[in-house]
Amino acid sequence: MRLFRHHEGLEPRFRGMVAALGNFDGFHRGHHVVIGEAGRLARAMGAGLAVVTTEPHPVSFFARDAEPFRLTPFRERTRLLESFGVDLSLVLPFDKELAATPAQEFVAQVLLGGIGVLHVVVGYDYRFGQGRGGGVDVLRWMGEMEGFGVTVVEPVRFGIEGAAGAAYSSTLVRETLREGKARRAAALLGHWWSIAGRVLEGDKRGRTIGFPTANIALEDSIVPALGVYAVRVVIEEDDGMPVYEGVANIGRRPTVDAGDAVLLEVFLFAFKGDLYGKHLRVEMVGFIRPEQKFDGLDALKAQIAADCDTARALLSDPENARGRLLPPTLDSYLDEHPEVP
Repeated sequence: MRLFRHHEGLEPRFRGMVAALGNFDGFHRGHHVVIGEAGRLARAMGAGLAVVTTEPHPVSFFARDAEPFRLTPFRERTRLLESFGVDLSLVLPFDKELAATPAQEFVAQVLLGGIGVLHVVVGYDYRFGQGRGGGVDVLRWMGEMEGFGVTVVEPVRFGIEGAAGAAYSSTLVRETLREGKARRAAALLGHWWSIAGRVLEGDKRGRTIGFPTANIALEDSIVPALGVYAVRVVIEEDDGMPVYEGVANIGRRPTVDAGDAVLLEVFLFAFKGDLYGKHLRVEMVGFIRPEQKFDGLDALKAQIAADCDTARALLSDPENARGRLLPPTLDSYLDEHPEVP
């Protein structure tokens, strides 16, 4: 996949594309359909598959002091799109200029002048342009005027845990994570939700009680329910990406009076070595318990040992097998949906 942060002067091979438009935070099952249908059309037309999005998220631009809410920060979203099989990711800088661009100018400058779209695919609630003044009606009108096709994907609905008829949405996934329902969030997403980051230098207190941890700052990721989780950890190495099982705590570490900052601490069951400076992707598999304060380190150590046993049981459950919820690809999407949903 090629990634560009500008639409001007693209090579001819990056023009004449089918484009999916949206932010795609979380890349949930509804997003799979939007990009998957764009991919279906791209294959039928012998064209490339493009995704057009923005960075930072518009909410972050207009509400700079808002709490972190992103399900998939830029790096993670890029990884998911590349895994799906997107050919071109056009990430437009969301700034004052873009925010002030009228919807019709956006179509003319970016979609037509930039990537020369043959067809665009959007969700039913897609909005764009100055003051969010453009929507599917503007796209359809511009498509008729300029000769490109427009497909609008209606709400993609599901029926898990008694919620039949609800539509997949990033907002719903966020609410689910804040409730500590990591496994349900993964079902909504269609892949394991993860927190990624570089391992920080810590206070090494975990080593003194037999549970050395890798510490990761959450940065601009949403903060899920504080507590202990069963996890799988992907270590991004130059020569591969080994996966380890483990247990993680997301919280403020009240037993050791660590302050107000929320930190992700991960203990890997079978890893020996140095993780400082490495980039990890921590897949949240199941919630074990809320964070709590213990009377001392001995009580904390005993609870961590019990948490490890619970995590091993959750991770060995066939329902939680990693392969059940790997990120989708265009091929897997088309196999699951041989016809347009």
